[in-house]
Amino acid sequence: MTVILFLVGVVLLVFGADLLVRGAASLAASMGVSSLIIGLTVVAVGTSSPEIAVSLQAAFQGQGAITLGNIVGSNIANVMLILGVAAMFGPLPVDRQIFRRDLPMMIGASVLTLLLALDRELSRVDGGIMLLGLLGYVWAIWPRDETKQASVSHHHRQHWRSVVLQLAMVVGGLALLILGANWLVGGAVAFASWFGVSELIIGLTIVAVGTSLPEIATSVIAGLRGERDIAVGNVIGSNILNLLLVLALTIVLSPQPIAVPVETVQLDLPVMIGSALVCLPIFFTRRIVSQREGSLLLVYYLSYTLYLILSASNSEELPLYNAVVGLVLVPLTVVLLVVRALRWLGEERRLRQMTGVAE
Repeated sequence: MTVILFLVGVVLLVFGADLLVRGAASLAASMGVSSLIIGLTVVAVGTSSPEIAVSLQAAFQGQGAITLGNIVGSNIANVMLILGVAAMFGPLPVDRQIFRRDLPMMIGASVLTLLLALDRELSRVDGGIMLLGLLGYVWAIWPRDETKQASVSHHHRQHWRSVVLQLAMVVGGLALLILGANWLVGGAVAFASWFGVSELIIGLTIVAVGTSLPEIATSVIAGLRGERDIAVGNVIGSNILNLLLVLALTIVLSPQPIAVPVETVQLDLPVMIGSALVCLPIFFTRRIVSQREGSLLLVYYLSYTLYLILSASNSEELPLYNAVVGLVLVPLTVVLLVVRALRWLGEERRLRQMTGVAE
């Protein structure tokens, strides 16, 4: 029964998030907001809502390790797993604003979380600092000019039944999310006790991937429908909101400070920062996430997950695995990214020379 409720909880999270996203996106689109802004805000909030529900539920039940593992694991999965999978269905273009504004914000939020967690505890003061960062980000992305250009009369002409239906989708989605989160957290705690695995590992893997399913579905479907701005914006926006909204809100509302395990400070948070930093060279060159780069991100996610499994089981192969990753995979990645950057710079130089000759 625990396994069944856990699986049903995942299904409810996916369907609840889908209802919430579709209802909220319809309301936002009626205001004339672009797909990129919708991806960074409405869709990002909607697909982050499972993390909100699971994290708050876990915090109120005193399962702080699941809360932290869920958010950190979701951010790692968003970049490495979701961008990797979405890129397999076609190259993902990266908007200039994402590279200049949103990606640095994601990196900054990740670094801030690590700095606040160095004392092995996240208090309400830390949550307040993160919420201030969220206010700054919302102010930076607020579509001042774009919303002014929206047709107000079009909004008022909307039939009231459509508005009621959209609001019902939002409320129904939230209800499914709350119920699904309750069953998902209960199942995760049971799994941890059954297999003798820490709640942090369960949060970083099973719960993180389960709550990231809406992002996976949203990004893949957006890519297939040609709305690729939503695909990338959804991932970046979700990562920012996971830290500055979900984690911050959980910390502030939690009855007690959230303890930070030492392995989170030493491994998981640095991996989260590394997954954000690796987006810099990928996004900078040619402004796309290619299929080759998507496959590289998937390899890194599988490597990280395998490390968690080997570490949790105290495997004797762990030292050998660390050596292979450190001496082969990481240097190979650096070489590939450097070659990609040099090739892109060469193409840009030839293009400028051809433009100069033509003029």
